[in-house]
Amino acid sequence: MSAHAQSRAAARRRPRRRSARTQRRRLGLAVFIAALAAIALLTLKPWADKAVQEITLPLRHEDIIRQQARDKNLDPSLIAGVIYVESHFRDQTSHAGAKGLMQLMPSTADYIAHKSGGTRFVQGDLADPQINIAYGSWYLRYLLEHYHGNTALALAAYNAGEGKVDGWWRDAADRGENFSVADHIPFPETRAYVTKVLDARRKYRREYARELGL
Repeated sequence: MSAHAQSRAAARRRPRRRSARTQRRRLGLAVFIAALAAIALLTLKPWADKAVQEITLPLRHEDIIRQQARDKNLDPSLIAGVIYVESHFRDQTSHAGAKGLMQLMPSTADYIAHKSGGTRFVQGDLADPQINIAYGSWYLRYLLEHYHGNTALALAAYNAGEGKVDGWWRDAADRGENFSVADHIPFPETRAYVTKVLDARRKYRREYARELGL
């Protein structure tokens, strides 16, 4: 082969070598970017999981919840479950007039204040998380004692009122039946409420055991 032909053959081969080097560099860059993405995902995943949890199952005022659970001999996850279903941990007033985190009606709050010695209580105090959770926890303890520790009955009364639940309870007893949510609560809203709170209690026990002191 002449020198000129060899030169032309070498020239044809050089672009192919450059192309192979370019492909290797691109592949290396892609691997590097993928590795960075994996590291970023592993780093951000706990934060992202926590952010999602804060939206789907929020928890606020856990120090107050723990304190009131101790003072009232309550399960802190039950208090958290009631707050979650009632208000999603947002201070608000319902269309019916229930107020604050635990959505207490003004008449119920006045009754609790009278029974618990809150002589200086005014309705505006229900916007204070400490007072609202304290009063709601007091009411939960009262209902649990009234219904001999039956959580489903206590929650039904928290939603529908003590008078209605007393009637449902008596009707079941008169028929010789053990009270059950599905069979003896005629209000769909109240049945759903009891189920939601019990489900939320399980989730708070699982997801926030440390924060709730469980």
